[in-house]
Amino acid sequence: MTSQTQTQSPQSQTQARIVIPEKHPMVTVLGTGDSLLRVIENAFPSVDIHARGNEVTATGDPRETALVQRVFDEMMLVLRTGQPLTEDTVERSIAMLRKAAEDPNSPEAHESPSSVFTANILSNRGRSIRPKTLNQQTYVDAIDRHTIVFGIGPAGTGKTYLAMAKAVQALQAKQVNRIILTRPAVEAGERLGFLPGTLYEKIDPYLRPLYDALHDMIDPDSIPRLMVAGTIEVAPLAYMRGRTLNDAFIILDEAQNTSAEQMKMFLTRLGFNSKIVVTGDITQIDLPGGTVSGLRVVQDILDGVEDIHFSRLTSADVVRHKLVGRIVDAYSRYDANPAPKPNSHRN
Repeated sequence: MTSQTQTQSPQSQTQARIVIPEKHPMVTVLGTGDSLLRVIENAFPSVDIHARGNEVTATGDPRETALVQRVFDEMMLVLRTGQPLTEDTVERSIAMLRKAAEDPNSPEAHESPSSVFTANILSNRGRSIRPKTLNQQTYVDAIDRHTIVFGIGPAGTGKTYLAMAKAVQALQAKQVNRIILTRPAVEAGERLGFLPGTLYEKIDPYLRPLYDALHDMIDPDSIPRLMVAGTIEVAPLAYMRGRTLNDAFIILDEAQNTSAEQMKMFLTRLGFNSKIVVTGDITQIDLPGGTVSGLRVVQDILDGVEDIHFSRLTSADVVRHKLVGRIVDAYSRYDANPAPKPNSHRN
């Protein structure tokens, strides 16, 4: 993409003229019904943005017009890889560029949005799995660099999904011989003993989210065969006791529901040529009262230990419906300043 900037001194404004290459139809840049253009206009209300032909002009405050220009530059880089643009991609690009402009020492200042959004982890059936935020990219990179990684953050931040994508990638590349997926069978308000069915039937609902993610990444018809062969194992945490796990990519999900003893037991299962990823949300602990979460304690115990990394994701990394991030933030504010309990009802 080529662009030219002209300064209009009387109003202390700058005009950025952005020329879109002919190989990119304007609808791919501006979105169907100009949906992507509206995202940019809403993010830069003080900038006057117009599109005509294959040109876009942005007039306004020099810093804001420069950011608009950067946004279009990053959009072109994403399109160049063949990946389509979405409203979410554009919004996250703008957020990253703003953060970089405001704080030159921030991680966003050292990483371009296009490099994050085009980093492919795994492709299956025409669908690619890739990070959608800088924190997610940092988390994925940490899995490559460290033997044990903790992914800690609220629901919807992709911590388990991305870890599973890396596990499947490692298996396909023959870096490991098997994938082991586990989570504690802890429930809110119920005991396994009171649930109907066999032990497997009781445990299966707790493992179902892991099966669902697997179906997104591996041909569903091959999953039973891989499980029978032991190449993929999905089991409750209690089944890990007494084992040494070699040549494996091991994921412990919902780790906030482990006790301190269970966490120690799990981490010491690590064998040769293996990698462990532990995921959890310390704001959603379902352990019975008085039981300390192993995920809370382990952050203090292993802080600073070589080859162990803690990745922390936030509501800004939520990749589900936008409302999920707002719900997470609202609960965080409430937990920080809980409302007083209402007085008992009067007759």
